Amino acid sequence: MSAPEPTPDLLVGLVGNPNTGKSSIFNALTGFHQHVANWPGKTVEVAHGDVDVAGVRVRLVDLPGTYSLDGSSPEEEITRNYLVSGEPDAVVIVVDATNLERNLYVTVQVLEIGLPAVIALTMVDVATSRGLEVDAEVLADRLGVPVVPTAARHRKGIGELLDVLIPLALTDSVT
Repeated sequence: MSAPEPTPDLLVGLVGNPNTGKSSIFNALTGFHQHVANWPGKTVEVAHGDVDVAGVRVRLVDLPGTYSLDGSSPEEEITRNYLVSGEPDAVVIVVDATNLERNLYVTVQVLEIGLPAVIALTMVDVATSRGLEVDAEVLADRLGVPVVPTAARHRKGIGELLDVLIPLALTDSVT
């Protein structure tokens, strides 16, 4: 018989379109320690893993990739239901810098839920190599949430993402 998992201090959902680098962010944050579980009645898998940041245990929930929260597919339904369940303390919205426009629909839907949020702007290295530049400060100003440029495979921006996420989630979970 194995020992029960420790209770996390914070629950944080990772949300984004398929193939935006969500799993890369998840793996970089958790150090590749993930547990995969099926949600009841669904065939879509949701991974979760823990990270300890300055004594705060954060459980990251890697939700299925989805283009919207409309509920017309199992992925959309699972993601939406988790976000509105009252469980998550915060959300990381993973946005691909190379396909910004396509990613903004679900981003706005998630922001409308009202959870504390930070955007992990992924693939900034690929965007730069393609001659694309996304101004993270302008994007943050327009969306009203912090935006952290990342390149998870190179661990760029991962520490900064945690530095922004933890106080944001803790402040909201205390109030």
